[in-house]
Amino acid sequence: MTLRYEIVKRLADGHLVSGSVLGAEFNVSRAAVCKGIKRLRQFGLDIHSVSGRGYRLSRPLYILDRDIIVAALAQDIPDFGDRLRLLPEVDSTNRYLLKHINSADKKGAVCLAEVQVQGRGRHGRQWQTTPYRNVIFSMAWHFEAGMGQVAGLSLAAGAAIGQMLVNQGFQGIGLKWPNDLVWQDRKLGGMLIDVHGEVNGPCWVVLGLGLNIDIGGVAAHKIDRPWAMLSEMKDQRIDRNALVASLIGALWKMFGVFEREGLGHFQRVWERFHAYSGKPVVVYTQNGKLEGIAIGIDGAGALLLRDKRGQVHQMLSGEVSLSPL
Repeated sequence: MTLRYEIVKRLADGHLVSGSVLGAEFNVSRAAVCKGIKRLRQFGLDIHSVSGRGYRLSRPLYILDRDIIVAALAQDIPDFGDRLRLLPEVDSTNRYLLKHINSADKKGAVCLAEVQVQGRGRHGRQWQTTPYRNVIFSMAWHFEAGMGQVAGLSLAAGAAIGQMLVNQGFQGIGLKWPNDLVWQDRKLGGMLIDVHGEVNGPCWVVLGLGLNIDIGGVAAHKIDRPWAMLSEMKDQRIDRNALVASLIGALWKMFGVFEREGLGHFQRVWERFHAYSGKPVVVYTQNGKLEGIAIGIDGAGALLLRDKRGQVHQMLSGEVSLSPL
């Protein structure tokens, strides 16, 4: 574990802790403590310095706890402890799993991180988030039938996540084709899928999820699009360990069902959450843009768009936004 991680754990309850106490507990110099605090502030954590008394977080936080998460999933995934990698810091959770997965992980493996320094979104964008306050993890699954079997996987995942969040009292969740969760037309979370293997043979799928719970600090100023967070929807603090366990459980179940039944099992649920259903949208593709009314998805996960002439187009890729017209 890194010194930064240990400092955050010690400050997590929001109480003041002096620099000398931190140095003594972790057997490092005061200078090393100051350097760690500085880096955590650069990450976006709001750490206050009180002269002569020490440091404290502006608000308490829930540090991810492996034992709590594994215990919460023990009934549904008995061997989950062997399948979870919980890291204090990583370049990319997707990249980590792609590098480290093996045959023992064929029916699921998870990489969960507090800090992700090279998070990726669609089209090469960087995923911005405040460490220690949000959700960043990836899940790997092995498909024997090849890449063709995974068409529409992000839609099935969105449906599973949306339903789980609503079941936990988060109302107004929407899905934006193909990979985003939204709330009040602002981005709440997103998924990134990497597929490695054979077109018609075995392949690995790694699904990465970033979900905003509490954005602040540096990340809030770096995000160039309207964003939302779960903390806006509830007055009480959100227990990240409980939420992460529920998310993993929902996606684990989704992968199993998707492997047997494909997108069809999730299509109605996805369309119920479709944020732009019946609305005028514009879809930007490599070949230009197309405007029309979003009317749903087909069995392969393509967005169905009806243009002004009444012709229905199947959009297999692209960037969707509400039309200003």
